[in-house]
Order: sequence, then C-alpha cells, then structure tokens
Amino acid sequence: MKEREVFVLSEKAWSGSAVQFAWQKTLGHFLAVTGGDHTVKIFDRHGQKRNEITLPGNCVAMDWDKDGDTLAIIADRCSAIFLWDANTSKTSQLDSGMRDSLSFLLWSRVGALLAVGTTKGNLLIYNRQTSRKIPILGKHTKRITCGCWSTENLLALGGEDKIITISNQEGDTIRQTSVSSDPSDIQFSVMKTDERISTRESTVSLVVGKKTLFLFNLNDPDNPIDLKFQQSYGSIVTYRWYGDGYIMIGFSRGYFVVISTHIREIGQEIFQAHNHKDNLSSIAISHSLNKAASCGDNCINIHDLSDLRKMYAIINMDDEDKGMLLAWTDDGQLLAVSTRGASLHVFLTKLPVLGDTCSTRIAYLTSLLEVTIVNHVENELPVTVSVEVEPSFIAVGVYHLAVGMNNRAWFYLLGENNVKKLKDAEYLGTVASMHLNSDYAAALFEGKVQLHMKVKVWMLRKKEKLDSSQRMMINTEFCAML
Repeated sequence: MKEREVFVLSEKAWSGSAVQFAWQKTLGHFLAVTGGDHTVKIFDRHGQKRNEITLPGNCVAMDWDKDGDTLAIIADRCSAIFLWDANTSKTSQLDSGMRDSLSFLLWSRVGALLAVGTTKGNLLIYNRQTSRKIPILGKHTKRITCGCWSTENLLALGGEDKIITISNQEGDTIRQTSVSSDPSDIQFSVMKTDERISTRESTVSLVVGKKTLFLFNLNDPDNPIDLKFQQSYGSIVTYRWYGDGYIMIGFSRGYFVVISTHIREIGQEIFQAHNHKDNLSSIAISHSLNKAASCGDNCINIHDLSDLRKMYAIINMDDEDKGMLLAWTDDGQLLAVSTRGASLHVFLTKLPVLGDTCSTRIAYLTSLLEVTIVNHVENELPVTVSVEVEPSFIAVGVYHLAVGMNNRAWFYLLGENNVKKLKDAEYLGTVASMHLNSDYAAALFEGKVQLHMKVKVWMLRKKEKLDSSQRMMINTEFCAML
C-alpha cells in the first residue's frame, strides 16, 4: 500500500518548542503529545483530542507502561509524578518523596516497575501493583539523564557524572563503569555469537559524547568495546538494535549505517547509505513490519530490513515541516513524525486486507475509517464511505454496505448520489463474518447465523410480512452464501 497521511496535529502553544510524543504501547490507541505549554494532550489514533493534563511546568519526560494502561509524566521543577489512566481517563499524582527535581522516568518492559531519576542523582523505584516505593539516594552524584530496563528487570542508568550503573529491581548496584564523556541513549540487547548460550540481554550499549558507541558486556565487564566511526558521518543521532545482533545507526550528516556485533566482525559496516543530503534527525524500526525508517531534510525514507539496499518508500514533507522525531506504533500501522514547524504528522503504513464482493461490486478498506466501493465492470464511479469504527469485517450487497467490529455492525444505504447511514445492530456474540443480499443481512457468530432484515428495506416495505415459503427461500440463499 502507498503510505498516506492520516492527520496532522498543530497547536499555537507548541510554536517555538520541540514537540515530544509517545505512542501508547501494545494497543496504539492513544498518542500523548506535549510542546512546551505545560500540558500533555492525549489524542486517539484518528487525531481526536481525548484528554488534557495540566502540569506545573514543562514536561521533562513521559512513558507508557508495558500494557499501555498508564501514562507516567514528570514536569520541570516538580517532585510529583503524574499518572493518567487510559481506561478511566483520570489523572492522579504520586508523591515521589524526593526533595530535588525529577529528570528521568521509564517503565519496566516486563513488569509494573517505574524508575524515576533526579537532578542530583537520586533514584526512586515505584511498584504500581504493590504501591511500594524504594528510594535510593546517591545512585549517581549528578543528574540522571538516561536509562533502560532489561527483560530481566535490570536497570541501566547514565548521568552527568559520566558513570554507568547497572542495578537490580531493588535498586542495588551490581555493575558500574565510567565513560569519557556524557552518556546518552542507553539500551539493553544481546550481542551476536556463533553459538548463543543464552538469550539474556547481557549487553548494555550507549552513545558517548555523540561520537562513539560503547558496548558493555555484563559477563565481561573488564573488556568494554568502544566503536568509533568516520568523522565525515557527523555525530551519532540515535541507533537501534535489530535482528541477530545488528545495530542501525543514524548520523547527523544524513548517513544511515548498519554494523554487526559478532565478535569476529565487531563494528564492521554491513550497510551504508547517504539517506539524506544535509541532515538526519531520527530513525525508527518496526519489528512487526520488518521495516526501518529515517527522517531528515524534508522526507522520510523507509527500508525493508530483509534488503536494505532497496528503498521501500519515500514520504515527502513540506520544507517548513522538516522531521525531528520518528516513531511507529507497536503494530506498525501508524508512523508519527514531529517537525521543526511545531506540528505532528501521522502516516498510515499498514492496513489490514479487508473487503467483500457482491456480483461485480467490490468494497475494501482504504484507510482506518474509510471503505471504498468500486465496480470496474459496469464503469461505476468509486464511492468512498466514511465509517464509524475501524472495522474487523466488511459486507457489501446490492444496495447496502455493512462494517463492524466485535458484536456490532453499522449499516449504510448506497444511493445513486450519496451514502446514508441507517442504523447499527448488536449481536449476541463476536461477529466472524457477514453477508448481505438486496433485503437481508446474515451475521455469523459463535457457530450460529442470525438473519434479519435491514432497516431501510423494512421501512420501504412498510413492515409487510413474509409467508413461510419466502422465508424458506431466503434462508436457503444465505446458507448457500455462507
């Protein structure tokens, strides 16, 4: 499918500020956005604002928990943690108990633990399930600036003291090392080996001074690896692990490089491209799509990870809307990019193959909330229908269109010049599929078929009753269709 823009978010209050955003994890139903106006706004995946959280200062950091149920936020010059519940749309405050300002926040990737760092190097580990708070004073001697959880709930932190600490979920330091310059972008992963003994994430990687990539193996702490790159690439903007121990790195002068972490070829460039002429500002990887994207200048380039040499797609943007930050939803359906023009663009990059036919007419999903109906045999003009929900099934008949999800369906009358919404119907189970003829709808759920007349036809016939032979004929027709 061709990538298309779904919506653009732009607010006057964001002008002159860097727009930060975070997709809801797992579900991807919500998008949290802030732009320096002391608020975090919650939008749904269709661009509709659902909530607004007022902060006492600018947003410093925000992160969704692993299930996407809770958004945690910290603000400048404030010791409270703000928690927004996605299920109830309610905001609560958690007292960190810290006397200094908060500088870092991150949820565990596998549990209910929240790590919060401060400007003076102190750490708080909060367990949402038990409400237990573990304060660790002096974890670092200066501001904690970056960190990452492993899949075993180890916590790696970096700070302005140029120290990297590895702690367990109780906050006890189990490893520590120093680096030569300011650390950033800490990540846990698994280095590539000939015979992998364990899949545990035993490697901590980070950018040092925006120039080198530092690899710290917890099983071999005395032999860290410091990878340097060509000066012509510029500074390291960001990097991502993927596949069997590969690292994709984006550089400020537009270069897009992939290296291997296999000990025999450590640091060797597997792929290199000058993706953007002047600059590169962000990269993102979608494991569900097996795609990688980079943004820079005024475009987004998308590569297929199975063959990086081929460009999968290029999304062009306006000159004033040069991309800054890039992120996919977990399912790969939506790709968001914040811009220097203080706006946020969301593109559709994956769409379910969903449709139905009736004679020579075809109805199929063309966007999250859009169904297109075509009939090339009879040279009919395409009809685009804006629907109520992202459907999990589509049915088209001679005069009608039906879309639905779970146990509900919405019906539309297809007129010569317009499309009219009729009504929605609820069923006694999750609908697996539906078929329409000129008069009736047949819904299949839980191994049963429910047959009912569509409301418009009922109205047109003025509720005339059918005799038993007519009912038998319709039942036979729909059994054959199913």
